[in-house]
Amino acid sequence: MELTGKIIAVLPERGGISKAGNEWKIQEYVLETMEQYPRKMMFNVFGADRIAQFNIQLGETLTVSFDIDSREYNGRWYNDIRAWKVDRNAAAPAAGAPVPPVAAGAPVPPPVDPFGPAPQMNASNEADDLPF
Repeated sequence: MELTGKIIAVLPERGGISKAGNEWKIQEYVLETMEQYPRKMMFNVFGADRIAQFNIQLGETLTVSFDIDSREYNGRWYNDIRAWKVDRNAAAPAAGAPVPPVAAGAPVPPPVDPFGPAPQMNASNEADDLPF
């Protein structure tokens, strides 16, 4: 699976020593999509080498490829969203493209009224289509 968005939070890196005696590191990030109704997703990158390789920075727009897994602990279930690829090249969505500036003196179109045009008034200043 993959999702494109902007990194809005970089959480502190965590680490420790496994039962086998190996050192581990994990870092979590929050990505917000750039849709009409934005969604947020927290994902993690596991391993010091991948954390350094991806080098994810706050404010970056990127596409994250990830896997979702669930695990049970003490009768409760937890989701794990782990990134396995980060792509910065395909991260520029068309909706986020900058709008070119309007030249000085260029005509500006009138705003569109979402409720439609105002009712026309007749000579007695009453709207023709009102039932009362």
